[in-house]
Amino acid sequence: MNKKYLDKITQGDCRDHIPHLTDNSIELFLSDIPYGINLSDWDVLHGNTNSALLGQSPAQVGKSAFKRRGKPINGWSQADRNIGIEYQQWCQSWAELVFPKLKNGASIFVFGARRTIHRVVNAFEDSGFLLKDMLAWKKGSAHHRAQRVSIVFQRRGLESEAEAWQGWRLGNMAPVYEPIAWFVKPYKIGGTIADNVLDHGVGAMNIEACQIQGTSPTNLLEFGFQKSEQKIHEAQKPLKLIEFLIKLTTREGQVVLDPFMGSGTTAIAAKRLDRHFIGFEIVPAFHQGALQRLDSECGTEYTEVSEAFQPMLFEKAEDEV
Repeated sequence: MNKKYLDKITQGDCRDHIPHLTDNSIELFLSDIPYGINLSDWDVLHGNTNSALLGQSPAQVGKSAFKRRGKPINGWSQADRNIGIEYQQWCQSWAELVFPKLKNGASIFVFGARRTIHRVVNAFEDSGFLLKDMLAWKKGSAHHRAQRVSIVFQRRGLESEAEAWQGWRLGNMAPVYEPIAWFVKPYKIGGTIADNVLDHGVGAMNIEACQIQGTSPTNLLEFGFQKSEQKIHEAQKPLKLIEFLIKLTTREGQVVLDPFMGSGTTAIAAKRLDRHFIGFEIVPAFHQGALQRLDSECGTEYTEVSEAFQPMLFEKAEDEV
């Protein structure tokens, strides 16, 4: 039964707990999973590490963004070519556990990185899910760094080459959006989605409750952080964004599963909307922070928060780079 986990954030690896959930009992999966882009220790999901990984260059010391060294796209060794498939295998290791726990026709929203979301799609499709759509969350601002090619050449003493490459930069364009893969668990073959709504209570969209300035929402979502919103995780998402996705696909009293709870935003959104939640978080510090934030924002003590816990506060959530 789900009673042990219902309306709780459990500390530990979700793969150890998901098998204990009741089959066909979850109406929505919603999670901002690790992206596998080496953002921090919890985001290194491959076997090939390097002593420089997550270190700092002199230019990164004291910076609020780009403060840790990741791996370049080209990698540092031939073994880095395996990072993508290792990330996909990690995603599938828990996605296939989630599949039987969801009701037929249930929605699955998975946040991801632009460079690794295709691995998430492969893992979920191989686990039995169907890709319904790809949403885009447009952020209010985005950290951006693109080095001038001319300056690189000038430092090498290549003055004529620097002059020839004026205006060119190295890096990416400003990352103003993040993808959200929208999957569904297949419903009965030969039936209709309307039949599934009657049978399982999922599969429809609550457009009336999710209108944006009086019009139907699109797959481009623009939600920012509220001024009073406490940020305790560097990859945290806005509460209004998570509330929107929950309102769009669930009804009051239904259950939302988030195996990578992070800052606890999914739990808070579910509670505010009179839904139940089941959450897991593997990092003890984030687990404690999520509990403290849940207690503070929802006014109910879900479990004891350690008195020694000191929350990690961020001026604003780090954008994916």
